[in-house]
Amino acid sequence: MMSRRLFLTGAAAASLGMDTANAGSSYPQRSVKIVVPFLPGASVDLVARAIADKLSATLKQPFIVENRPGAAGNLGAETVARSAPDGHTLLAALGTTFTVNPNLHKKPPFDPLADFTYISIVAKTMTMLVVHQSVPVNSVAEFVAYAKKEPISYAHGGPGTPGHLCMEYFRLMAGFDAMQVPYRGNTQLGIDLAAGQIKFGFVGSAGVLPHVRAGRLKGLAVSTGTRSPLAPELPTIAESGYPDFEFETYVVLAAPARLPDLVTELLEREAQQALASPGLQEKLRAQDTLTERIGSADAKVRIKSDFEKWAKVVKAIGMRVD
Repeated sequence: MMSRRLFLTGAAAASLGMDTANAGSSYPQRSVKIVVPFLPGASVDLVARAIADKLSATLKQPFIVENRPGAAGNLGAETVARSAPDGHTLLAALGTTFTVNPNLHKKPPFDPLADFTYISIVAKTMTMLVVHQSVPVNSVAEFVAYAKKEPISYAHGGPGTPGHLCMEYFRLMAGFDAMQVPYRGNTQLGIDLAAGQIKFGFVGSAGVLPHVRAGRLKGLAVSTGTRSPLAPELPTIAESGYPDFEFETYVVLAAPARLPDLVTELLEREAQQALASPGLQEKLRAQDTLTERIGSADAKVRIKSDFEKWAKVVKAIGMRVD
């Protein structure tokens, strides 16, 4: 198979910071690092590794995932934002890293609309409302009624993470109060939920479905606009009496701002071709993750729109963390 690496003109090479004498050089020239600002095993990490394997094969250079967790994704995102815009440092992050995190801080570490080139929205993951099996509720309506009568505490993976945002958004809409129990990621959170040490939460469905199947947790609904392929018996929150509610967790492939158009177009095209692979789709579907193929221009529009939406929600809820 002919290599799909991009051979650059002198002008494009110069825009990448290369000497024009090396205009015959190609992208990628060396291994490419994909920074994932979460722990290994998280949904975004699984997506990044699946895509990295495909890109390594088609672009003939290693695409290596580097986990750099911290500050709900801010640490890794800031690292990429400050990197050279030559296509050799990329970012795979949750959409909330760009749309919510900057709204939570008075002085955010990056500008989501100025500091990144958005290559593609590549996947979406399911978030499920779960309760411990000891809680006497079996539906969203019963959960809301219970939460209005009894003070509840819910678990989430840290400020600004999907579980935090989803519950805060939902309780604002449904009209109940709740105390937060923040964790550092979802691994221990899932264990403690299953053990009953904490009894409520919106959690990535792939991590809690085994506990739901075993009867340790009860799944009440999913936050997305469509039902989970792995748990089609569970309704959406919208189907459960809140038609205006939808919270979708999506995964974004990005790069530093000012990435040359030729490189952006190449990465967008190759990522979308990778996502079309039935093998990759099946691998992610087993983790309750669905591939998306939203290109660079539309991804930027989506992120800008969601950034503005969450600015209003954060203000209404008073969610600032500093």
